[in-house]
Amino acid sequence: MSGETKQIDGRNMRSIATKQKLLDAARDVFYECGFKKTTISQIIKRAETGYGTAYVHFKGKDEILIALMETVMQEFLDMAHTPFLPTSKEEAKELVLKQVTAFLTMAKSNKDIMKVFAEAISLSPAVNEKWDDIRKTNIHFIIRDITYAQSQGLVRSDLKIDIVARSRFLLTENHQWDLVRDDTSASIEDIAWTITTMYIDGLYK
Repeated sequence: MSGETKQIDGRNMRSIATKQKLLDAARDVFYECGFKKTTISQIIKRAETGYGTAYVHFKGKDEILIALMETVMQEFLDMAHTPFLPTSKEEAKELVLKQVTAFLTMAKSNKDIMKVFAEAISLSPAVNEKWDDIRKTNIHFIIRDITYAQSQGLVRSDLKIDIVARSRFLLTENHQWDLVRDDTSASIEDIAWTITTMYIDGLYK
């Protein structure tokens, strides 16, 4: 490896480390202050980095939160990518129950940052747009799964797939926020089973 290559690699490593320091600092400040009261200055000070260096990576707190959102929500998207190849209604129900349970469990286990996301979604157009993109992506994967089940003759043909998919996600999303806010006495298991049963019994033959 040439000296120039080593120098470039060194700069890249420092850049990655600085970006991570900003994200870690931002997470802590968001937890302490919430989205509205957090300032980019607080984050930069907590990260112990310079303003010029910080603005190379992020233009403001909205961009930092979006980066945190992408990291957390990647877990949800990875789950959505899992194969969905049922051969029966019963098998489909088992797979969907796992999906919904995992979605709700991940939201609950990340509830501190999810609370910040919820606040930011209502205050920041950029964050709200990002969440809408995440919502659309999840709905896309549900549509994919229904389309496969339809090709196997497992589901009704008289229902609009896009409406069914959106309804399932929005119902799950509403319960997700209830869990994050501790605004429900129902367990994740009961919520997931109820959503899954309503969805499968309404859609599958």
